[in-house]
Amino acid sequence: MFDIDLIPRPLLLDGGLATELEAQGFDLKDKLWSARLLKDSPLAISKAHMAYLRAGAGCLISASYQASIPGFMSLGLDAEEAESLIRSSVTLARQTVDEFCLETSPQMRPLVAASIGPYGAYLADGSEYRGDYAISRQALKEFHRPRLAALVKAKPDFLACETIPCLTEASVLSELLVEFAAPGWISFSCRDGKHLSSGETISQAGVLCTGNPYVFALGVNCSSPAHVESLIDEIKKHWSKRIVVYPNSGERYDARSGHWHGTTSAASCASAAAGWQQHDADIIGGCCRMGPSHIKAIGQALSKR
Repeated sequence: MFDIDLIPRPLLLDGGLATELEAQGFDLKDKLWSARLLKDSPLAISKAHMAYLRAGAGCLISASYQASIPGFMSLGLDAEEAESLIRSSVTLARQTVDEFCLETSPQMRPLVAASIGPYGAYLADGSEYRGDYAISRQALKEFHRPRLAALVKAKPDFLACETIPCLTEASVLSELLVEFAAPGWISFSCRDGKHLSSGETISQAGVLCTGNPYVFALGVNCSSPAHVESLIDEIKKHWSKRIVVYPNSGERYDARSGHWHGTTSAASCASAAAGWQQHDADIIGGCCRMGPSHIKAIGQALSKR
């Protein structure tokens, strides 16, 4: 895997993969979400990745957030086929980076982070924003281990454990990073400027992960941008390594109507990102409803500083 000491500061991440796939016209109302397209339309994933690279992203996050072996087996695949699809998420991202490098000859080759979503993403019931899993710690580890094994085998630059709602799941993933000797970050879903979705404080995450040589960054994703500066300050109370932030746009989703409410311009997200950088975040990007235009604007704001 990539030498994490060589990760540039700041590192600009991509935006919401599902956001760009929906812009292509795909309906992602499925338990596997964008991961379904690893089977049905891998070229669409490559196209979405390329849109973010052309917007200036220096790191792609793979389409494996909602991918899992039991999830793919529910489609009638066997375990070996499911593992192959999970590995293909990294392969697709790497192939898109190769194509981009041939096209543009960038100063630094963009990186690939393999996404590891929470157990709640597999459940597809919104519990990644609550953390109220009715599952033991050991069962959580047994769920995550095969997917990590598949992704590590695909040789990403590092892992992205993201939208984690509670400290128990963060602790399990932290231990698995050690088990696989794989560097990665852990980013949380948060309800406000101090608390994880579970209600636990994000400052406790710094205590939990300090001393783990494989967790190179902590942070927050898919949470309101209004809370990010406060969350960064809370993380720094017990954490001295890198900080990763890639919130959503701040718009609100109405599950009943299936519509988003509110508007957030690329310019306002870029202005906010400059503040995140000033508060010491140095891995910065976007999540849901943050498209290529947002990432381009954020990159321009970061370069000015």
